[in-house]
Amino acid sequence: MNPQTAPAATPLATSWGTFDLTRFPADPRERLRAWDAADEYLLRHLAGEAGSAAGTPTELTGRRIAVLGDRWGALTTALAPYEPVQITDSHLGGQATRENLAGAGAAVDEARLLTTRDTPPERIDVLLVRVPKSLALLEDQLHRLAPAIHPGTVVVGTGMVTEIHTSTLQLFEKILGPTRTSLAVRKARLIFCTPDPALDPGASPWPHRYALPPDVGPASGRTVVNHAGTFCAERLDIGTRFFLAHLPTPAAGDRVVDLGCGNGVVGTAAALAGPGAELVFVDESHQAVASAEETFRTNLGPDAAAEFLAADALAPELFAPGSVDLVLNNPPFHSHQATTDATAWRMFTGSRRALKPGGELWVVGNRHLGYHVKLRKLFGNCQLVAGNPKFVVLRAVKR
Repeated sequence: MNPQTAPAATPLATSWGTFDLTRFPADPRERLRAWDAADEYLLRHLAGEAGSAAGTPTELTGRRIAVLGDRWGALTTALAPYEPVQITDSHLGGQATRENLAGAGAAVDEARLLTTRDTPPERIDVLLVRVPKSLALLEDQLHRLAPAIHPGTVVVGTGMVTEIHTSTLQLFEKILGPTRTSLAVRKARLIFCTPDPALDPGASPWPHRYALPPDVGPASGRTVVNHAGTFCAERLDIGTRFFLAHLPTPAAGDRVVDLGCGNGVVGTAAALAGPGAELVFVDESHQAVASAEETFRTNLGPDAAAEFLAADALAPELFAPGSVDLVLNNPPFHSHQATTDATAWRMFTGSRRALKPGGELWVVGNRHLGYHVKLRKLFGNCQLVAGNPKFVVLRAVKR
């Protein structure tokens, strides 16, 4: 059984208690679990349990603990008695942590739940790293945290064997100090790093910038800004390129949402095509929202009006029914290592609720994903705007 797709109700048993954890937003139909063998392995190691990579427990009492990249709050919730600081790029992960802390009866202290854009702690005695999918995000965050690491800091990473590569270990070694791995247990590994105060890793190489090609419509030749962890940070991905060639032109006064905005290139292109439109950029990644804002302001000026939101799709508390004229969407179909259409479905249903009558949802996606079926079910209509052997651009209108 895939360690992420066991029955969702399976509790996480640890030396600090047993926890019923959920992803966010909770969905009783969802079979993806809120923790996996990598989280379990790290917690067993910290507790010094038999069969783990440690013979004695790691001293946690009175130490300043930082947890980087906790997927759904499993590590933070289990270690809540030690008041760890969580650092996450995921809005959904942060919300899941709040709910899981509350479910465990722990006090939810907002000050210890940080994003990757917040100022990191000044000192870290124990650094726990859940290896992210993005190597660039790991690189950037290790650079940001390195000044807080001292020779006595305990640094332990964790991930599934498919997530830990030679390049992963090289980053720890280059930025923090000598690094080794544990044996694999249930397809998970631990990473042990010994801080070297003599190392000078320099500054983070992020963000990256590149110029768009000359044949992508109003945004041709414009500069894109990518903070670490954003999708296709080195170049324009082919799906977005296809979308840019077929975007609608917003009317003056239209409220346009770039949903799942990534680096914001789609919304920026819409703003350039329709200067009177009101743009809103939404993504669940804090790094993506920061990228979108810099891309937009680089191309439309520092005082150009727009909103930039880290949120769960078109959340009802942020978007009233009938408040949006146009939604532009390139939905993801992965949640960490798992393939799922749950995010796309929330994006589509949220769009239908937020759109005005006559408002439109434009979607680009891989042809094989069959988004036209979902859109017809929700909207009662779906038009193929453009297609090639790999991608389709679809248009659905709220009646």
